[in-house]
Amino acid sequence: MSENTISAWRTRMPMAFGPGPFRLGLRFLGIALFLVWFMGALWYFDFSPTRLWNGLGGLGKIIVLMIPPSPGQLWVEIMKGMAESVAMAFLGTFLAALVAIPLGFMGARNVVTVTLLRFSFRRVLDGMRGVDQLIWALAFVRAVGLGPLAGVLAIFISDIGILSKVYAEAIENAEKRQAEGVTAAGGGRLLGIRFGLLPQVAPVMLAQALYFFESNTRSASILGVVGAGGIGLQIAERIRVRHWDEVAFIIILMIITVAAIDWISGRIRRRLITAAS
Repeated sequence: MSENTISAWRTRMPMAFGPGPFRLGLRFLGIALFLVWFMGALWYFDFSPTRLWNGLGGLGKIIVLMIPPSPGQLWVEIMKGMAESVAMAFLGTFLAALVAIPLGFMGARNVVTVTLLRFSFRRVLDGMRGVDQLIWALAFVRAVGLGPLAGVLAIFISDIGILSKVYAEAIENAEKRQAEGVTAAGGGRLLGIRFGLLPQVAPVMLAQALYFFESNTRSASILGVVGAGGIGLQIAERIRVRHWDEVAFIIILMIITVAAIDWISGRIRRRLITAAS
């Protein structure tokens, strides 16, 4: 079949099937399927305006009980729990960032050129990343017992998969000419990676690690609910006994802590970006 015949056939195909009505029908079918799925989800979750209104009323009563916030008599335990959450987030993120650096190079296309090896390695990272941090926390609570160690391990394992992927993408997007120049000068492939690629991606890696530290500070607060240490345990205990004023104080403390970490890490990231440019 000649190229002219193929081109004419491709031109006549949309006219034969009627692009306007056909596409319009697909759109209506897609909208209908979405509406069926949406209404089915509302029915499955037993959604109703009355239930929603009653829930908002109950939430309003809880907010009233939160005012004014109070640290209570055990405020030292609250501060200790907040410090545990920050320490868990920092240690877990720091260890994950260190391990993710070599793993990121192993997952980069311009470093590991064997497709099968790189593909298999990335699927392992996908598996680690696909398990939620809370699931890892539950597993490590069973493995090492209650306490912040389980939280640190949960953050460490879950962040390895994410940071390795982010680092691998940064390495793939790095300028190749610097590494090629080091290799051409007789430095070898490892020296090309060390002096050609690593200086380019190091600011990006550090900036991503700082962002994950901020994010993990919030996550560490939730991990404590399942027994992995931190401020989450303090929140769970006070919700159980309905000390809503102390819950409000803990929430405000968490917001202030995360905001402070975000401000500090933001300044460091801006310095890194300025230095790199």
